[in-house]
Order: sequence, then C-alpha cells, then structure tokens
Amino acid sequence: MQKVTSADGTTIAYDRSGTGPAVILVGGGFAERTNPIFTELAEALSSRFTVFNYDRRGRGDSGDTEPYAVQREIEDIDALIAEAGGSALVFGGSSGASLALEAAYAGSAISKVVAYEPPYVTDGSRPALPSEEEITALVRAGRRGDAVELFMVKGADVPAEMLGQMRGQPFWADMEAIAHTLAYEAAIVGPGPVPAERFAALSVPVLVLAGAESPARMQDAARAVDAALPDSRLKVLDGMAHGQVDTKVLAAELAAFFTD
Repeated sequence: MQKVTSADGTTIAYDRSGTGPAVILVGGGFAERTNPIFTELAEALSSRFTVFNYDRRGRGDSGDTEPYAVQREIEDIDALIAEAGGSALVFGGSSGASLALEAAYAGSAISKVVAYEPPYVTDGSRPALPSEEEITALVRAGRRGDAVELFMVKGADVPAEMLGQMRGQPFWADMEAIAHTLAYEAAIVGPGPVPAERFAALSVPVLVLAGAESPARMQDAARAVDAALPDSRLKVLDGMAHGQVDTKVLAAELAAFFTD
C-alpha cells in the first residue's frame, strides 16, 4: 500500500502494480480497492499497464475530510495522476464511471475513459434517485442501516424483500461502516438524468460498457451516455451484469481501447 495527499490534505491509499502507461481504477458504491473485481482487474492489466487501484475517500485506508464535495474527489484523482507522471487512462465502474467522466469534464489530465454502466436514470416516470441530503440525514441520525437500505432500494434497484435477509449477513456491518460515503455517490450521479450538456463538452475518447444481463435501466443509461458524448463508442458485454463481470474479458476490452 502507498499513499498520496490530495489538495485538501486528505490521504488517499492505493496499490500500484505493473509497468507501462498509467491506468487508474475508480470504484463505485461500497467498492474498496480490496474488492475482488478490482484486485483481479489490476492483476490482469499489470502486464501492460501501471495500475493504480485506490480507496476512494472515506473508505478502506483512505482518509476523509468534511465538508464533502465532488470536486474533492476529482482532486483525489488529480493527485493520483500526478503520482503517475502527469496523465492517465481511467476506468470507472457504476458511480465510479460517473466520477471518471466528471473528472474528465473538469479538466483532469485523462487521455481516455472506460465507463462501465454509469447508473443514471432515463425513465422520466421513475422516482428520483436518493439525494446526498437524504442519505446524510439518516447517517447523522445514527440510522446507517436505513441509509444503506435507501441507497440499495432507490438507487441500486435491489428488491426491498431482499434487504431483510441481507441485514442478517456478516457483510452488513461493513456496509453500514461506509454508509456515509453513499451520499458521495448520490452527489456524483445526481437525481438521475444524464448530465448531457456537460458530457457534450468532453473531448477525450470514451468507451461505454454495459452488461447484457444488466437491468434495462443500466443498459438504457449506457446508451444515453454514449449518445451524449462527442467521441465515444458503446459495447454490450455478453454474460455480464451490474457488479458481475468477467475480469479477464473486461481487462481485454480496456487494454484494446487504451492501446488503440
């Protein structure tokens, strides 16, 4: 494990592996750098790239500083880019994909982005996603479990009947421990619609990925993001879903796009 200091003094922990052009992996909700998807992806890419697999602020071995702002997370990516030598390729999954696109829009030195299922909502009849304020209020009231449940049901489309079973599992305590960071995901993604005006201003090439087994909402969002971007391509990966990927196949897609 190595650490870098972000602009506001927050310490960001990361693992570095491999040699070659720098690739930064950006996780989504609940993801830490020890998540098997990210450790396996880092390993698969490390034969051709220098991979930076990091804990986003508030998770794992990284620090956190109030008040939160999406710009602070962009500065975390900038600190990693500086550590990588001044430019990087970026992969983001779920809300991490949204963060990667926001960083590119903000002017971070990102040469290409791969965005796997940024979790926007294109169905105007659907209720808005949970807000940063809603989640923060539950956490401050000591209702971390309720914050997790709100995020999972309203934000991740997990059936409410599954939550009772999940609350009894050993991993639930770990989810509650980082419940405050779910407000960060809400701030990044917003109430739901694709920020088409911002994305239309992006000049970096983007590969938008979706899983063929993912809910229609995720596939629709991927198509909408691709349509909003001026320099992008869309690919649907067979057998994959939101949070369920074949890391070897995914790594091959990243490597092909990053070296194209």
